[in-house]
Amino acid sequence: MSEEDLRRQRETNRDALKASGLDPYGKRFPGLKAIAEAKALAESPEGARNARIAGRMTRRRDMGKAIFCDIVDRTGKIQVYLKADKMGAEAFAPFKFVDLGDVLGFEGDVGKSKTGEITLFAQSWTPLAKCLRPPPEKWHGMQDVEQRFRRRWVDLAHNEEAREVFLARSRILKEIRTFLDGRGFLEVETPTLQTIPGGATARPFQTHHNALGVDLFLRIATEIPLKELLVGGLERVYEIGRCFRNEGIDTRHNPEYTSLELYQAYGDLGDMMDVTEAVVAHLLNAVAGKTEISYKDRPLKLAPPWPRREYLDLVREHAKADPKDPAAISAALKSRGVDAAKMSPIEALEEAFAAFVEPELWDPVFVTGQPRELAVLCKERSDNPALSERFELFVAGMEIANAYTELNDPAEQRKRLAEQAGGLEQGIVAGKVDEDFLDALECGMPPAGGLGIGIDRLVMILTGCPSIREVILFPLLRPEGLGPAKG
Repeated sequence: MSEEDLRRQRETNRDALKASGLDPYGKRFPGLKAIAEAKALAESPEGARNARIAGRMTRRRDMGKAIFCDIVDRTGKIQVYLKADKMGAEAFAPFKFVDLGDVLGFEGDVGKSKTGEITLFAQSWTPLAKCLRPPPEKWHGMQDVEQRFRRRWVDLAHNEEAREVFLARSRILKEIRTFLDGRGFLEVETPTLQTIPGGATARPFQTHHNALGVDLFLRIATEIPLKELLVGGLERVYEIGRCFRNEGIDTRHNPEYTSLELYQAYGDLGDMMDVTEAVVAHLLNAVAGKTEISYKDRPLKLAPPWPRREYLDLVREHAKADPKDPAAISAALKSRGVDAAKMSPIEALEEAFAAFVEPELWDPVFVTGQPRELAVLCKERSDNPALSERFELFVAGMEIANAYTELNDPAEQRKRLAEQAGGLEQGIVAGKVDEDFLDALECGMPPAGGLGIGIDRLVMILTGCPSIREVILFPLLRPEGLGPAKG
């Protein structure tokens, strides 16, 4: 049968339920137990075993006057047994109009079947939502990966692995908050709409506010307002929020993503290393339950402490070129098919690090000592002013975290922001001099450490997902029918 024929058949079943006196779209169904809770009753040595459950039907076996079906909610799956002589023929008969994918409610006793499977022996049932669209082929689910992301509601309804990823993501966020709250950090919220998209150099999304008559930008980072809160006396703050960058899309990048940023007054880069290792150790214990996992079919050892490596040393080691020699870096890039002729020396160095070093950083490593030009909001190293007091944490070839000893000298900060703003590529707005931020620094920001963690990439690692689209409920996709993207 075609999909349209199957839909018409389901519409006929919907109408038949109505004719039987049942509302195919149900009503309030109180007193529910989660399926995991209901299943636990079967193991209870005493007490009532009656339960009300609700969920989506994913399988059924008709045996004349009896029916077995599987019902799924976010906590698991349970077998339900319906028998005509137990619930009465009048209540049993309309179940023939129930289709796979329908949302149903049941009440009955929980026990074990003759084969030992935990089962709810239904005394009554009720339709709660008719599914008019046929679900994916029951044994293989949705095979079109892009359709899984476009129709996430179908993916979640029929793909247990997808549900588990997002349940794990929720647990990860909860445990991050538990960890930080326990260390005296205060969760705050800062503006998504900004007049200057500061805190990083990236291409922002632009919009217009009609009432104010001004152009605004979706934030590319939460850094600037969080540091302004340090000036205001909130010594430890963090935000878990959405940020937006109008740039490329691939397995590691989505234009809309979630970041954790935290700032600790009277701290520095060393404190941020300690926090990063401790929060990951907490997540490994609370969510993963182990310190060594498999990612992309390779073992990954996540247990801290992690090694520290110098940025320039890594370039020298893997690119086989002197990082202080622009000609040598250009030659190394040319060997990889990259033309560095139009790149500045610092851009070529960044490209060399991405091409030669990042793919080799598998187990966690703190990369330190980046050139100062790559971190305009960061203090320079006391032992070498040309380098920044910064680290990037790399895991499985991806940058997972970025941290600074924060620059709090307003005169030096003004100089660097002005240099950055003057050197921007045409069309990139981030990097304009933010006078409000400089005003805040002139009021006195205490020495501080700052840390940013990419939540989506961290979830990728902890759940074993190779693509960022697997861990974002609704990743940005090009609308169907528009053809390929331009440029």
